[in-house]
This record gives sequence, structure tokens and C-alpha cells, in this order.
Amino acid sequence: VKVEFGLRVAYFAHDGQLRKSGEPFIIHPIAVAELLAGLRMDADAVIAGLLHDTVEDTELTLRQVENLFGPSVRRIVEGETKVSKLPKLALSTHKRDEQAENLRQMFIAMSEDFRIIIVKLADRLHNMRTLHHMPPHKQLSISRETLEIFAPLAHRLGIWQFKSELEETAFRYLYPEQHDLLKRQVEEHGSLLRRSLDDACRTLEDTLGKDPMLAEQDVSVVVTRRMKELYPLWVKLQSKVTVAQGREEAMDFKGLSDAVALRVVLELAQRPGESTDDWKTRGVWLCYHVLGLVQHLPQSQPVPAQVKDYISFPKPNGYQSLHTSILRGGQAIEVQIRTNWMHSIAEYGMAAHWLYKEEKYGSAGAMRLFNKYQVGWMKTIQEWQDEIRNSTEFVDTIRRELLGKRVF
Repeated sequence: VKVEFGLRVAYFAHDGQLRKSGEPFIIHPIAVAELLAGLRMDADAVIAGLLHDTVEDTELTLRQVENLFGPSVRRIVEGETKVSKLPKLALSTHKRDEQAENLRQMFIAMSEDFRIIIVKLADRLHNMRTLHHMPPHKQLSISRETLEIFAPLAHRLGIWQFKSELEETAFRYLYPEQHDLLKRQVEEHGSLLRRSLDDACRTLEDTLGKDPMLAEQDVSVVVTRRMKELYPLWVKLQSKVTVAQGREEAMDFKGLSDAVALRVVLELAQRPGESTDDWKTRGVWLCYHVLGLVQHLPQSQPVPAQVKDYISFPKPNGYQSLHTSILRGGQAIEVQIRTNWMHSIAEYGMAAHWLYKEEKYGSAGAMRLFNKYQVGWMKTIQEWQDEIRNSTEFVDTIRRELLGKRVF
């Protein structure tokens, strides 16, 4: 009911407004809200998605938003409004300082409530999906900003599906020739990779299906296959590809350990009377058990140097999984092993943390627990806020230390 009321308010606030495409503007906030609902975010975040442009583009005020929907929705909308005011990169010192200050405010607001940046990421993702309605120079500047700021933020938050699509779409606009070349070559070589992947998948499913330990623990195993997305593949292959004056040189996919991958998800039900900690611990040792089975997979050769233990040493965004590689028919295949709980974090990132905590403790309790489980890099932002007074230096530090260097 509350979300429906938010839709009605957004509809009347944006009444008569049109997007660049000529469509009613309300289509955009509805699409943003649908993306947030797809992440299973809480009602306040979905409502904020519906209202995220109202304060900036309509007569609705932040005070009215708070009176209608409460302080939580106001906080998200206010933070989102600050992000939306982010000016584009400019050469003048004044504009650069203004941009740095707005970015500073965005990062600070985000560190206090991560839902602010998730709403912005959903906003940016839908805008990227409709970028073809913008003039070419806007397509380039928005795509570059997406790769520099928002795709890395999606990665840091662990929202893989957002990160992947943001990168792929920006890549297509920024480097259309490289994108199309790579797409053609993947299509040409892909059939061989897929055959190798399918064969390995069948063997792995058969091996895991016959394992007595997994049967005893009543574990349901789901094995899926994937090929690496175009943008990260391009980044990794840049040193192997030459595109000069229309000359195309074929790429060597066999040299990549993760061009193709298998994902093993252990569907592990929590037993009656089993504590959450015991359930997760049981899942962890079963992951290591499966790792041993993978490394002894028939007709395959393990690559010991390629084992990465993100369960004992999670990534900063909370991602946990075991990664290993096998050689099969000369083709390197990455294998990822995780539990169903780890998989939810891998797919939804911080949103999965929120979902779990809200289901168990309610919305207010979830917000309190967020402070307890807040990821380290968000705490770092708050610490730098006190230590670094110059906004430009503050933003440069975040880009360098937290978002990492990007290849463009």
C-alpha cells in the first residue's frame, strides 16, 4: 500500500513531463523501482526509487517527502538528489571544485546509508538502457562517468548484475569498433568453448551427483556455465589483441583461465535446531570438500596455482567463494564453488545483507545492524571525511584507493 501511494505521488508530480525519447517521464522512476524490487530491496528504497527525481524536477519538497513517507525515504531521496547534481567533468577550476564537493557529499551520504547509491545505480542503469535517445557527446560523457564511478561502485557493493550491464553498455558506446570486433570473434570461437564447457559440466554434475558425502548432508547441487562478459574480456585481452588500420588479429582464448567458467552452488537447507553459525560452517567445509572433487575430476588436470580462497579471505564487498581452474582438452576452465547464502551475496551484494537482516529483525533493526556489519571501505570513507578537508583530494583518494584504476 505504501509503495502504491509512492507511485501515485510520483505520477502526479511528474504529470506532463516527457523524457528525451518523448515518452512520459514516469516510465523512468517506475523502471528504477522495478530494478530495486528485483534486488529485493525494502519498501523505503523502492519508494525512494519512485521519487528520486521529484525534488529536483518537480515542485515536491524534501519536507513533503518526509511528511508523506518518513525520514528514511527523505534521507535516500536527499542523498540521491545530491548525486544527481553531480556536474560533468570540466576544465575550469571552479567547476572541478564544485564537482569534487558534490562527489564528496555523495560518498559521505552513501557511507551512512548504502541504499542511496543502490538507488543511484538503478537510476544510472535504466538511463544507460535508454542512452540511444541522447546526443553522441552525451552518450560518451555519460558512458565514461559510468565506467569511472558507477560500475566500480556496483562492484564494491557486490551487485554483479548491475556492474556487468553498466560496463557492457558503456563499453559499447565508448569503444564501438573494439566492442563489435570482440563480439564477432567471441561468436566465431565461442562454439568450441561452449562444447568444452558443456562436456566439463556434464562430468562435474555426474561426479557430484554420485558423491556420498553430499548425499548424506542432503545437499542439492546446481551447476551452471557461463562465458566471460565482453568488457572484462576486452580488458584482459588488450595485450593480446591488435586492431590497427582495419587489421584484425585473432585472440587466443585458450590462454585465459576464466574466459569460460562453471559455477557450483550448494543448496544447503538449515536443519531444525541448527544455529545459523553451524549451518554456515557446515556449508563452508562442504565447499572445501567439493573443491577436492573438482581437482580430481576425471579427464581433467587441476591448476593448483589458480586456487583462490575467497571464503577464508572475503572480498571487501563481502563476496565469498572458492575459485579454482582445471584444464580440459587444452582449455582452461574456471570453477567457482559457493553455498546458496554466498551466492545471494555474489548476486545481490549489500542488498542481500539488507534482505536477510530485514526479514530477521525488521526494517529499523536492519538499519541498526547495518552499522555493525558495515563493510570496511564505507567506514574508511567516514574516517577520511574527518581527516581530509580538501574535497578534490578527498575524491581523488577514494578513486585511487577504493575504486581502483580503470582501463579505458
